[in-house]
Amino acid sequence: MTAYDDYGMPVGAYSEPESLPHQVWRVARAFALYRVKPEMDKRWIGIRRGNWSLRRLFSAAWVLVVVWWVAVYFGERSAIRNAVDACRWENWEQWGDGANPHRLVFVADPQLIDPHTYPGRPWPLNDLTIRYVDQYLRRTYSRIQEVLYPDTVFFLGDLFDGGREWSTHTHKNPDKQWQQYGDDFWMNEYRRFGRIFFSHWGDGGLEGRPGQPGRKLISSLPGNHDLGFARGVDTSVRDRFNAYFGDSNRIDIVGNHTFVSIDSVSLEAKGLANPQAVQHLWKPTTDFLDNAKKQKRRLIQRELRIQQELQPYPGFEHKVLEREELAKAEIPHSDDDVTEFPTVLLSHVPLFRPPGTPCGPMREKYPPTPVGKGEEPLEKDHRNAISLSGGYQYQNVLHEEITVDIADKIGDIRYAFSGDDHDYCEVLHHAYTSGGGGIKEITVKSLSWAMGVRHPGMLMVSMWNPVDERGKPLSGDASKTLQTHLCLMPDQLGIFIRYAGLFGLTLFVLAVRAALVVRGVIKPQQPVETPLLPTNSSSAEHEKAALHSQDFAPNPSDSSNSSTSSNSNNLQVRNTQARTRSVSPVGGYGLPANSAPQSSKFSYPLVQHAGYFEPSQSADQEKRREAQARAWGNVSTKKSSGKKTGMSLFWAEFGRSLGSVALLVLTWYFWLIARW
Repeated sequence: MTAYDDYGMPVGAYSEPESLPHQVWRVARAFALYRVKPEMDKRWIGIRRGNWSLRRLFSAAWVLVVVWWVAVYFGERSAIRNAVDACRWENWEQWGDGANPHRLVFVADPQLIDPHTYPGRPWPLNDLTIRYVDQYLRRTYSRIQEVLYPDTVFFLGDLFDGGREWSTHTHKNPDKQWQQYGDDFWMNEYRRFGRIFFSHWGDGGLEGRPGQPGRKLISSLPGNHDLGFARGVDTSVRDRFNAYFGDSNRIDIVGNHTFVSIDSVSLEAKGLANPQAVQHLWKPTTDFLDNAKKQKRRLIQRELRIQQELQPYPGFEHKVLEREELAKAEIPHSDDDVTEFPTVLLSHVPLFRPPGTPCGPMREKYPPTPVGKGEEPLEKDHRNAISLSGGYQYQNVLHEEITVDIADKIGDIRYAFSGDDHDYCEVLHHAYTSGGGGIKEITVKSLSWAMGVRHPGMLMVSMWNPVDERGKPLSGDASKTLQTHLCLMPDQLGIFIRYAGLFGLTLFVLAVRAALVVRGVIKPQQPVETPLLPTNSSSAEHEKAALHSQDFAPNPSDSSNSSTSSNSNNLQVRNTQARTRSVSPVGGYGLPANSAPQSSKFSYPLVQHAGYFEPSQSADQEKRREAQARAWGNVSTKKSSGKKTGMSLFWAEFGRSLGSVALLVLTWYFWLIARW
């Protein structure tokens, strides 16, 4: 019995329309079933028929694809992974048992590529350079965080390449080509720096290692590409940098070592002919240096109190302060008698050294001058040294007087780390005040592969300085509290050169193969296609066998005609006078053979006899039929095309094989770079 709803309509007669996601799913399913699946079946039919052989599997194209896959995986994944894995702390640290050193990494001169770097480079090439340099920095830095997991990371300046060129609200670059770049552009560059470094700071985690107070990232040290150099520094540009990265002049206690960072690019203005005219540039740094020793001591006292789980500062004295006294009031500090920690100086510009002072064997671009076997390295090696020169907005080393002033005012400097040069340089300074034995300075390599060195790098520092409650080293020796290791990154330019060489080899191999196809030495690998109708005797025999298997064979009296038709190389074509059926048979389709009308000479169904002509046809009709068959040629669903020969065949084979290789290789390449 039919049920009706409140509106008098049969229940279930109408339903809600399908939702949009369900409709999309149905369309996608239909597309997969009726478009994708038939195409895949067509492409892989050769495998089902056994047409794939060992020879075809090891064809030139497939061998090249495998070689490319290996090369791309090494260049985009294994190279950086292997380089960082080789620098694991336990591979080079030499502390005794039970040591828990503080682990630090110096990153120098990332110098993000921007329009200032290659002003004459065309648009596509410049954008690709920016993309791949950023990708390299991001990958290496992320891998450093995941594998090495340093407790502290210091940047040694030149975070940007053209940061000094971008105008501020109060300062406009006098160079017209850069006036269009202002605060908005600088902010985009700051976000870009953050996406590469700040966003990946926690890739390995954020918690401090056991026994360490926590993790710290310090990027406030400016370089000449960030602010300019000496007279070229603009205070508004410097204020913008300090507002987002922190104070340029600062002191940090890290791993029971005192790190003193100075704005050396501004301080160099003091060495000009008329320094009083630019006092606003260098005075903040000199004021900081004047107070450096006192500030170092206070921070060491504070750090030791924290290690003893005391309050960092003594309590305030409870008294009333007059208004004029309030401006001079200071946070109270303890007056404990403490021993200073080893002092480490950080400066973007290297310290002064006599001309020709060698940088050592680890300098990549300018290695030491070769000497005879058994001879000592040259004491003066201008080829291996940092040259004492300068130019627009840069100077390779600080002035000698300024270097002496820095060493005297900071005091007890044992180590110094700098950047700017982009290559490694290790020097022992004996001419300046230090904590004993001279100041060991290491100029750190750039982490970017676009800075003139084939093997970028970073400097790893391991510090172990256990002290008592007064800061005195428990080991009794404050000169052996720091170990360094240069960690080299992959040669990205070399990877691109290998890609270019492999691409040339690919073109050569595929061209040789195409030439051999033209000469007939190699058969072309045509795609497998299956026509809907048989076009030769073999296919006709298969069709005939299929018909016999279904028990729809013609009467024995007509076997000769049937065999004649099946042995022909071409399909028989229906004559224009052949009768077409306008109505269905009386008995319907699919009747058994014994129910066929006696006037018919064929058993049902009659479809296999389409194109059969009665023997009584005239000779003229037979001739017309044969001429028409010759004109039509073989009947096939495949669109006929002329056979290619010569250069047309060469370019067709070359283009097809190159396209196949490129498609598979580029798919693998973009998948790799998208996943990391």
